[in-house]
Amino acid sequence: QVQLVESGGGLVQPGGSLRLSCAASGNFFSIYVMGWYRQAPGKKRELVAQIISDGTTTYTGSIKGRFTISRDNAKNTVYLQMNSLKPEDTAVYYCNAGGIRVPVAIRTDTISAWGQGTQVTVSS
Repeated sequence: QVQLVESGGGLVQPGGSLRLSCAASGNFFSIYVMGWYRQAPGKKRELVAQIISDGTTTYTGSIKGRFTISRDNAKNTVYLQMNSLKPEDTAVYYCNAGGIRVPVAIRTDTISAWGQGTQVTVSS
């Protein structure tokens, strides 16, 4: 019903930059929160950053000052600008959307969705 398609991952040297994008498509009215999670090998998936529809942002401590999350509500797209990348940022990055209002018969419901993930590798 709602699809999230990520792009922008890849291989980058330490200190480099990447920009991830995630576009939502499907039959829905609005999305409350969009965010990025990451999962490194052998570790649990963790929140990286999220942004609410009013622009309020939240960042996990390890990426503060290096990553910036932004959102284009008209395009239903969320971005993650990653600067000063470190080897420990290597992970699969997943886009998440929550509080998605969708039509269900004569009413609405709220759902969440995940993207398929995009690999980010920071290595020299």
